[in-house]
Amino acid sequence: MIVITFTSPSKGRLSFDEVFKDMMSYIQEEPEASYKLIIGTDSQLREETAFVTAIIVHRQGKGARYYYSREHERINRSLRQRIFYETSRSLGVASKLAEKLAENGHSDFDIEIHLDVGPNGPTKELIRELIGMVVGSGFDARIKPHSYGASKVADKYTK
Repeated sequence: MIVITFTSPSKGRLSFDEVFKDMMSYIQEEPEASYKLIIGTDSQLREETAFVTAIIVHRQGKGARYYYSREHERINRSLRQRIFYETSRSLGVASKLAEKLAENGHSDFDIEIHLDVGPNGPTKELIRELIGMVVGSGFDARIKPHSYGASKVADKYTK
């Protein structure tokens, strides 16, 4: 099993279990608030490709807390391969998070996967396949302009 470490802008490097614990304490601060759990991945191609996956806990109308994980690879992937790999990274983290939520009696939280694709641009042909992949895995899917988890939060750390 691959061990993924995350970074919190305010707390530094955290393991997945530490991220989960921090998320739950954030939710417990205001348990009556409405929350969205969002996973998004973006990539940036340079000499090597940087893949960044973000976990966002959005306290609706009252801010958010997020964590991100960055991986670099030298493999040259086509745009299609990169977008599918981004989605599979998001699904892997979302599955792990959903499992951890269920183990701790929080299976009532829905998880959204934010995809870095939209109706304009070269990725528009991939939308149906990617949404099918996400929804078929039991998660909600969002695309641009509603996929800020990938296009804003994760994107910020691919540079």
